[in-house]
Amino acid sequence: MPRPIRKWSITALPEARANPYLAAEMFLRERGLKVQHANSLDVLASLPAAGNSLLLLGERSNMSPPQVDQLLEWARSGGRLLFVAEALWDEDSQKSGDLLLDRVQIHQQLSQDLDEPPEPEADDAYPKLTKVYLEDEQAPAYISFDTDFHLDDPQNLAQSWANSGVATHMIQLEYGKGAVIVLTDADIWKAPAIGLYDNAWLLWYLNTDSAVTLLFNTDHPDLWQLLWRYFPQALVALALLLGLWLWQAGVRHGPLLAPAPKARRQLREHLRASADFLLRHAGQGALLQALQLDIRRRARRRHPGFEQLPTEAQWDVLALLSQQPVEAIRQALQPLSGQRLSSVDFSHQVARLQTLRNAL
Repeated sequence: MPRPIRKWSITALPEARANPYLAAEMFLRERGLKVQHANSLDVLASLPAAGNSLLLLGERSNMSPPQVDQLLEWARSGGRLLFVAEALWDEDSQKSGDLLLDRVQIHQQLSQDLDEPPEPEADDAYPKLTKVYLEDEQAPAYISFDTDFHLDDPQNLAQSWANSGVATHMIQLEYGKGAVIVLTDADIWKAPAIGLYDNAWLLWYLNTDSAVTLLFNTDHPDLWQLLWRYFPQALVALALLLGLWLWQAGVRHGPLLAPAPKARRQLREHLRASADFLLRHAGQGALLQALQLDIRRRARRRHPGFEQLPTEAQWDVLALLSQQPVEAIRQALQPLSGQRLSSVDFSHQVARLQTLRNAL
C-alpha cells in the first residue's frame, strides 16, 4: 500500500517562491549529494560528463539544434541527462516540435488517444500511481506522475520504463557511455508533491552516486519582455501610432504654436489608448478575432497539427495545455456572432481570451 505522505516534508520558505525546486535541492543535499542550480546551458562548458547528472526542469521551446547536439554529446560521453517531454507527437509531420525529444526517438501523446490502452490489472488498487520495480524488492515504489500523458518507444530503445495503470510515464535509455531519462512531468518534485508517496525517493534513486545540476531559469523577465509576451498587438499598435504622430509632427500646418506642456503619460495609458483606437476603428470583432488567432498560433506551436483537429478536440488540447476547464475554453473561443456586445460582456470576453492566451 503506498504511503500518501512521506516522513520527509518541506517547510514553506520565502526562497521557494522564486525556486520551485528548492525542496528537491534541499532533499538531495540532506541525502549527501552535491547539488547546484544553473540558469542556462552555459554550465555544460565546465560540467564533466562522468559522475554528473543534469536535470532539465525548465521550459525548452527556444532550444536550438546545436544546443541539442551539445547536450546529447555530453550524455554520450558519460553524463546522465534527464528532461521532461514538452510536446505531443504529430503523425502528419512526423515530429513533435520538441527537438530534444525527437532526437532520442521517444514520442509523447495523450493517454486518452492511445490505440491500445493498457488493460487494468484486477489487483491494482492504485491504477493512477506509477510503479517502479527494483530487483530484490517485493513491493514497488509509487510515484504520482500526471496520467494525462503517455510516452511511447516505437524503436524499442528503452533500457527500463515505469507505468501506471493508464500509461507509461518514465523511460530510460542507454546513450553511449551515459544515459537519457525522459519523463512526462517533473511536478512530482515541486512542493508539496515531493512529499507525497515515493516521489522524493525517485529523485534520489535516479541520481545516486552523482553530482546533480538542476537547470531552470529563475531570472524574472523585465517589463518590456513581459509586455511583448502578453500584449504584442498593443505594442505594435503603439509603435504605429508613434510613427504616425512623428510623421504628422514633422509636417508644418499654419503658424507655429507654443510647445505643449511636457506631461508624460504612463505606459498603461498608452496601451489603453492604443486599444481604444483599434476598438473605434476596427470594432469589437477585430479585437476579439486577433486574440483568438493569437491563441491558436500559440497552440500550434505547443501542439503541431492543432489546426487540423476538430473543434472539440482543439478545446480538449487547450484545456490540457492551459490547465483550464473545457467550458472556459469553449466560452473564450465561441464564434463571433457579429452583434455588438455590451461593455460588460465585451470586457468579460477579452478577459477570458487574455487569461487563456497567457496560460499557453
